[in-house]
Amino acid sequence: MGDVIRWVHLESQWRREALRTNLWVVPTLEVVLAGGLFLGTWYLDRAAYRGALSLPPWVISGTADAARQILAAIAAALITVVGVVFSIMIVTLTLASTQFGPRMLRTFIRDRTTQLTLGTFVGTFVYAILSLVAIGPGAHGDFVPHLSITVCMVLVLADLAVLIYFIHHIATSIQLPHVIASIAAELSEAIEAGAGEPEWEGEVERGPSAAELHARLDASGAAVPAPASGYLQFIRHRTLVGIATELDAVIRLDHRPGHFLVQGHPLATVWPAEAAPEVARSFARAHITGPSRTLAQDISFAVDQLVEIAIRALSTAVNDTFTALTCVDWLGEGLCRIAAGWQPNPVHRDEAGHIRVMAVPVSYERLVQRSFEKIRQAGHGMPAVLIRQLDALAQIMTETTTQEQRRVLLEQAEMIDRLNTETVTEPADRADVHRRYLAVLAAHTAVVAGY
Repeated sequence: MGDVIRWVHLESQWRREALRTNLWVVPTLEVVLAGGLFLGTWYLDRAAYRGALSLPPWVISGTADAARQILAAIAAALITVVGVVFSIMIVTLTLASTQFGPRMLRTFIRDRTTQLTLGTFVGTFVYAILSLVAIGPGAHGDFVPHLSITVCMVLVLADLAVLIYFIHHIATSIQLPHVIASIAAELSEAIEAGAGEPEWEGEVERGPSAAELHARLDASGAAVPAPASGYLQFIRHRTLVGIATELDAVIRLDHRPGHFLVQGHPLATVWPAEAAPEVARSFARAHITGPSRTLAQDISFAVDQLVEIAIRALSTAVNDTFTALTCVDWLGEGLCRIAAGWQPNPVHRDEAGHIRVMAVPVSYERLVQRSFEKIRQAGHGMPAVLIRQLDALAQIMTETTTQEQRRVLLEQAEMIDRLNTETVTEPADRADVHRRYLAVLAAHTAVVAGY
């Protein structure tokens, strides 16, 4: 039962991410809420118009012509401000694309403050238009929705406060430390989600081992082609387990979320081969492909975003070393979390304990390589970058739990030290970097001695 609950959580996380990374869901919801609010105030206004109730004295009163002028002015002002908000947002997205890279756009598009600001102004505009349309002749003279107009004025004041906060938020959100910290927070969420990836909860493991199944798949398995091109965004492993169980088959995935699929090229391998056609027909409901990568099951995406900012900062055109150092700090923090609790599940079993799906989880070694190698290559001859990378490796070393993890870190440290010897010309700088390398070795010795 816990297995199912965790998979439901993972899939709902992907759906939330897909809904959040757009600019229409929140504004649409706020427009619907504005329509509902108008229906409520209009009902009360109609009751007051019929004499069924009395409105409080603070409700704005006036003639129908005055009400039309007020609401028309409010609607015109609001649509103008919406245009300003759009302009600010486009400028922000342009700046983000230029300075941070095109993949950073999703961070700004999914920003809740931007979506709420846009939705608040559009919702108030719709409310003002509905109130304006409601004014008209009636049995007891012109009907003027006094309560609705009063509420509209309150909404305008709220919009003013939202606009001020939006300008403050934009000024804050485009600062590089804030952008980097927000991406690092997404990385932490992805690590926690991956660390809790569901595993088989049975007591007895039955059937052939993973090694035996790999041999069978290599010898006589049949390929399942990708139905469409695009980035693999999400895999419903439990759905695949159900499909494989029904066919008494084993499915080995050839790609993991984040990989690019080419239509017609192998997506998975199935054994026995005769089950492949049925698996191919059912595979569409077990995976999601899209034009871009997401964080739902692709932890390396957040790592790549931080690395992209760092290598852009180290480019000759930008030459912003401190931004690169900030990225290295957050990458080190994320890898500390990964070293302590990252345990991806490579196989998925059915209720009887048989292996049904064999996944391709991203390895700890690959995550470390993605985090350090491109930055090291871009930072050749830069002692500050090399020192900060070695400091991060020393911190990560203290969180390692296996010798394999420590081996990966030592390899990165050795490459950095070699680069230091080859590219740093100042002897004092080379000595500073080498001392940090010795600190990594000392941390390794201390960790090994602690076991």
